[in-house]
Amino acid sequence: MRVEDKLRLDRFVTDKGSHLKIISRDICLKCAGKPCTIICCVETYRWEDDRITIRYEGCLECGACRLVCPFGNID
Repeated sequence: MRVEDKLRLDRFVTDKGSHLKIISRDICLKCAGKPCTIICCVETYRWEDDRITIRYEGCLECGACRLVCPFGNID
């Protein structure tokens, strides 16, 4: 079997629901530095139309977002 054929066997299936949860989106609006958007190297957290969104599919599950949130607002 060729290497290319073996690489095609790798499949990634994302969960249907997010393992990350924002406890209160109102608290995120008050956060001045938005450190979760800065610390995440895969841009799991983004601001779109004054609302934080979570793109959990690419999350590396490093936990950095939980550590840097000044309000402990990420579960």
